[in-house]
Amino acid sequence: MAEVVIGLENIDHALSLFGSYDENINLLQRQYGVTILNRGSDIRISGNEEAVSKAKSAVETLISLIKKGETINEQNIRYVSSMVDENSMQQITELADGGICVTTGGKTVKAKTLGQKKYVDAISKNTIVMGVGPAGTGKTYLAVAMAVKAFKAHEVNKIILTRPAVEAGEKLGFLPGDLQNKVDPYLRPLYDALFDMFGAETFAKHMERGSIEVAPLAYMRGRTLDDSFIILDEAQNTTREQIKMFLTRLGFNSKMVITGDITQIDLPDSKRSGLIDAMHILKNVEDICITRFTEKDVVRHKLVQDIIKAYENAYRERRT
Repeated sequence: MAEVVIGLENIDHALSLFGSYDENINLLQRQYGVTILNRGSDIRISGNEEAVSKAKSAVETLISLIKKGETINEQNIRYVSSMVDENSMQQITELADGGICVTTGGKTVKAKTLGQKKYVDAISKNTIVMGVGPAGTGKTYLAVAMAVKAFKAHEVNKIILTRPAVEAGEKLGFLPGDLQNKVDPYLRPLYDALFDMFGAETFAKHMERGSIEVAPLAYMRGRTLDDSFIILDEAQNTTREQIKMFLTRLGFNSKMVITGDITQIDLPDSKRSGLIDAMHILKNVEDICITRFTEKDVVRHKLVQDIIKAYENAYRERRT
């Protein structure tokens, strides 16, 4: 049986760490099989020596996040714990530094994992970035946040968001309305992210002025996109020809972010994903960066991580 004591500079840090009805600390106790108690300005951790050592590292890292103004919740507790298990928690406190932009609800949009931070940094430093990984890793949302940041700083004059209108089990023809009405459901996640950043009224004004454009990928053909921040979402559903067409739309003073999940390809079996092709062909081209996310970067419900892991294990077993 081992015990360690962590001294607190501020008693309020303990309240933030323990959470409402001790929900945060209960999660840590279950995670490591230890007992964590608050005694005034001290936190005492007792249990198996190895587990106590890991729990101490997790608690100290969480306290450092609290000092930087972070709210502790299930997502960042699980992430900190996974980094402690890998002995890679040194850079986690950097996640609390700064932010990308603020939503209309007053929430600061920032990277929540090291994978997300690497992605955001890559977008800042490179002209073209490919963000590839599973659902729930913030690929699209963070790209839109970076686009809004650049737009508000007058670094670009236009935000262009596009997706291939690939059918996933349902036919476009069965949807009501004209072509725009039919493709709008495919573009909904992009609209939602922009509503968050701008608010519905400001978003509508920018759409009317043409400074924000949300359109199917087919609408990009024949254009040169200058002074723009361009995002191609769901790029795993592009063909080789489509992604080449998109990449060659790049104009002066523009950035491109291409996002996709190569485990969710909805193309016919005979078609190879343009995203997979582009990742292979462009991997050594200067000023193009490929950022890969893993299940550790998932910032949705814990079950999403578990589902992704289960599918990855199943695919691995099929290959062997």
